[in-house]
Amino acid sequence: MLIGIPKEIKNHEYRVGLTPESVAEVCRHGHSVIIETNAGAGIDETDAAYEAVGAAVVDSAEEVFARADMIVKVKEPQAAERKMLRPGQILYTYLHLAPDPDQTRDLVESGAVCIAYETVTDAHGGLPLLKPMSQVAGRMSVQAGAAALEKAHGGRGVLLGGVPGVRPGKVVVIGGGVVGFNAAQMAVGLQADVTILDRNPETLERLSNHFGASAKIAFSTGSVLGELVAEADLVIGAVLIPGAAAPKLVTRDMLLSMNKGAVLADVAIDQGGCFETSKPTTHAEPTYVVDDIVHYCVANMPGGVARTSTYALNNATLPHALAIADKGWQQALAGDPHLLNGLNVWDGRITCEPVANDLGYDFVPAVKALAA
Repeated sequence: MLIGIPKEIKNHEYRVGLTPESVAEVCRHGHSVIIETNAGAGIDETDAAYEAVGAAVVDSAEEVFARADMIVKVKEPQAAERKMLRPGQILYTYLHLAPDPDQTRDLVESGAVCIAYETVTDAHGGLPLLKPMSQVAGRMSVQAGAAALEKAHGGRGVLLGGVPGVRPGKVVVIGGGVVGFNAAQMAVGLQADVTILDRNPETLERLSNHFGASAKIAFSTGSVLGELVAEADLVIGAVLIPGAAAPKLVTRDMLLSMNKGAVLADVAIDQGGCFETSKPTTHAEPTYVVDDIVHYCVANMPGGVARTSTYALNNATLPHALAIADKGWQQALAGDPHLLNGLNVWDGRITCEPVANDLGYDFVPAVKALAA
């Protein structure tokens, strides 16, 4: 199979679909790789490094899309890239379709086979291809929130860890999954006053056992959330419903009760955001202010630490990429029900039920794609 790696073109996105080490592994399996020139520059990998492990460097994304059987990316294809997809071509990347009707429409019209990292599952009900970026984003959310709290950036002027004689900043983490757990770890490490909210009793018990007295653990209700948000210096939105749009848990009315200069960091923004006032931002302009509350809603947070993120992502995505290349997509998905869950679009149809429900498409079970 010929695998193509275009350079990422989303604003301030520095990651790349495959590292040189991953390319070497693909070539050892007997496949060919073409990569757009300078695609690895954001992780400090040169064209020569890719050529040394067997990839062919080409001058344009157009050539990558025109020739490759499978496109391996990181972020969802942008409008110009979606126009280059063709029927039957495999697209293997993050998609986050539920809050993005334009992308969904274009992928449906392309006829491509679109496999989304974020809906591939594992035997334990987890999302193994989303997990490494959730870990990165959770940890980054505290760094970003701490910076946004600085007065020069529009924040309250609060140091999350405080100093002797001055109380630490109050951090509220909504959601105790992978993002929330990693955000809480970072905030606790900074010696902030941390509260984690969730509704799953098993998650609450796990968090309580792990953090002990280092963080408060609370069952999330509307009234509890409202009280905690009103007192918070930093609120981190870490809610995920796999494949579906995130619920709007913090309303605009709640902002009126918050301290001026408090910060909302919405890590759920890829799925539409869990704050009513959230809208996607970029690393170039990461924040904006609504009702005196600073919002940090960068939709590709891990792109800011591209080298760490790319290597962590490849550790998770490479085995499935090899399976697809070795067996063909239909056989690979037929032999792995967890990879089958990653199929979002096939032959102009939506095969991910939450996406179909959120965007009003007819749902076609992914197993029908295998039988066709």
